[in-house]
Amino acid sequence: MYSNTPSDFDFKLDKMAKPFVSHSEFVKHLKSSSDIVFPIIHGQFGEDGGIQELLEAGGVPFVGTGAAAARRAFDKYEASSELSRQGFATLPIFLLQDLAQDYDGLLKWFVTNNLDTGSGKVVVKPACAGSSIGVNVARGVDQVVNRATILLKKGIDTRVVVEPFVATGKEFTVIILDVGSGNNKQPVALLPTEVELKDLGNDEFEIDEGIFTFRRKYLPTRQVSYYTPPRFLPEIIEKIRNEAVRLFKTLELRHFVRVDGWLVDTWNGQTFQESRQKAHIPNEIYFSDINILSGMEQTSFLFQQSAQVGLSHSDVLRMVVSCACSSYPVHFDSHVSRRMSLSSSNGFAHTSEVNNGKQKVFVIFGGNTSERQVSLMSGTNVWLNLRTCDDIDAFPFLLAPEWEDDHGSSENKIEVSPLCRTVWALPYALVLRHTVEEIVEGCLEALQPERSASTGMLRAQVASELKRSIRVENPKKMTVMEWIKEAKENKAVVYIALHGDIGENGTLQGLLEGFNVPHTGSGAEASRLCMDKEATAAALDHLTSSGILTACKEVYNVVDLLEAFSSDKSMLNVEEQWKRLIMKLQATSICVKPAADGCSTGVARLCCASDYCKYLDALHAQIPRLLPGTLSRTHAIVEMPLVPPKKLIFEPFIETDDVIISSQDSSHDENVCPGELLWEGKSRWLEITIGVMGTKDKMHAFNPSITVKQSGDILSLEEKFQGGTGVNLTPPPQSIVGKHVIDICRKRIELVANTLQLAGLARIDAFLQVDTGELIVIEANTVPGMTPSTVLVHQALAEVPPMYPSQLFRTAVALSVATEENTFVA
Repeated sequence: MYSNTPSDFDFKLDKMAKPFVSHSEFVKHLKSSSDIVFPIIHGQFGEDGGIQELLEAGGVPFVGTGAAAARRAFDKYEASSELSRQGFATLPIFLLQDLAQDYDGLLKWFVTNNLDTGSGKVVVKPACAGSSIGVNVARGVDQVVNRATILLKKGIDTRVVVEPFVATGKEFTVIILDVGSGNNKQPVALLPTEVELKDLGNDEFEIDEGIFTFRRKYLPTRQVSYYTPPRFLPEIIEKIRNEAVRLFKTLELRHFVRVDGWLVDTWNGQTFQESRQKAHIPNEIYFSDINILSGMEQTSFLFQQSAQVGLSHSDVLRMVVSCACSSYPVHFDSHVSRRMSLSSSNGFAHTSEVNNGKQKVFVIFGGNTSERQVSLMSGTNVWLNLRTCDDIDAFPFLLAPEWEDDHGSSENKIEVSPLCRTVWALPYALVLRHTVEEIVEGCLEALQPERSASTGMLRAQVASELKRSIRVENPKKMTVMEWIKEAKENKAVVYIALHGDIGENGTLQGLLEGFNVPHTGSGAEASRLCMDKEATAAALDHLTSSGILTACKEVYNVVDLLEAFSSDKSMLNVEEQWKRLIMKLQATSICVKPAADGCSTGVARLCCASDYCKYLDALHAQIPRLLPGTLSRTHAIVEMPLVPPKKLIFEPFIETDDVIISSQDSSHDENVCPGELLWEGKSRWLEITIGVMGTKDKMHAFNPSITVKQSGDILSLEEKFQGGTGVNLTPPPQSIVGKHVIDICRKRIELVANTLQLAGLARIDAFLQVDTGELIVIEANTVPGMTPSTVLVHQALAEVPPMYPSQLFRTAVALSVATEENTFVA
């Protein structure tokens, strides 16, 4: 259930699971074992009426829209046509089914809508697929046909729709909840979210043509910003909400949905591109996508918008299920558990008011580094999980970046003493914002009387329609010094979820220890040691005889490198530098990484002098990321350090044998089934990551994980931390690594952890020789990723008995006070 993707377990299903022999047997099982079914299947079969039709035929109560309405809403062409018939404004749309027969009709459609047949910009997407799947931009009729041909060949759908590209509109999305009972529908639209894509001055925006891609939707970056409520006039917001409710009723939707749309101005039939030059606020509402199942990730729009009106994750889900049960003869106790209700965690600025005998935990995340968004994901996940523990009161805090501007650059950076840096105590709704920067913006807005009053009125209106009262909670600004004092006064444990920065280099640990405030993870000295990859390797040098190695390294001061590089960028000079480097390391390709930064920041494979030149050029120009195709070998996006590091480490790139999950497209061997695990095993080395947990000198190693690289030689940020991306095999299949080797590996990892004086929860990355268990240690992370998709969760669940996420994080808290006089025990 906690796997990152179905590929994590698809290859195990034949041996570990028994399938239902038919749909009817499956439905019969559901009917006999459940009161009501909550389908969470996105896309085809889940939102197109497929599963709904099965459940209806079997007489099984379920949450969500019925089969016929789901089919109509999921089909972008049919939904648009129906909305047009019902008097809604809709974008011009053209349906492609037979490319040869429809070509002339497509040409006429371009002309009718004032689009240049050779260069008119349009969106091409499957008629029936998720809102982020297969969406492309095309220019002109021929490019439309080309894009459509590719989509049809991929088999995503048999029909393709074409719409004008909205160049000047404002995109929004809105959740509609039904608070009625039985057949008495009372849909209420929550406060919409404005979605703004940002051109940050690099090629990535142009490559994606300003489309709300899967990466932008599900991985927090500054390329997209969300505003809830949107920056629209109050009457426009009210119009969007009213029209969304009318759509809900018109299409006979049920219980809850998400609707995406645009605020545009057609200017009496003029094209959107022509109206760009008019200085006018758009006010025409177009609905573009109807999602009968909203995304369900922790910070998805459903939960963001619900939190704005005082609903926690648990509150809104209970509300949806309660409404669904009322549609059937199913009794549901609608009483909301106080433990999980938003109102049960006043928190933030009111910690001193809470005195209920529970252990208080201050979860801190955010910070300065290129991994600050991952830190936000980690901190949010830890906080939400700790909220489920009966004996813990968890409070979220954000360490604000030291500097900010629209580009996330450090050009005018002013060094600030760690004790003087800003910490924000956060209300529930602000934690669920998309990025660290958005949270800071939200904090500042909340303290502006005019903006706060306007938002308060909008919230109050929605809350009254939901028949709820809400308590207004504002963020509280303080310094790190004030925050530490508050933690001490409240006898709180600090849960450190700061990746890199002062959270991982020993600075924060040292400050907390100086005030006798317990904290999770390793102590200040061990944190400082492990943050410095060069020092970490030196500390492990004496373990060679125990089968524990470190890669040979060349360490250079970045200032010296950049000075030499900027003074002479000639390829002759670069070639000379590259030749010296590969001769010293006796390698044909090199892994480069900052000596002291997060585990994903600035890590790249360099295969030639040109790669070396491009990498140094990116550091010198402070380019935020290397896009795919920048370097000679295939690679994913490489997030670069926001500030050039003091030192760079160059190591031989260690070749490992790729583990491949075969797919329908990639498998050409008729004996290989899709989803099968393929591994040639030539080099006999694998890259692994392994969690460790315990107290100093008594660390316990979990089962290791193999993360399958899908986009290059280095694991990308997405593959490590983003849900639905990357494949994790935990523990490694015995067809690749035998159990006795895993046992040897775990003992050696425990020796590494104890040598480095790690404590609490940590992670060690290494290369494993699959025959001998010999290790080449890459690095140790004292503040490992704690996102919902982290391998640590999988590894904890592989323990006997399984340790669930809330138990994992609660144990980390308990370990932090294990040596203190404290009644809170594991």
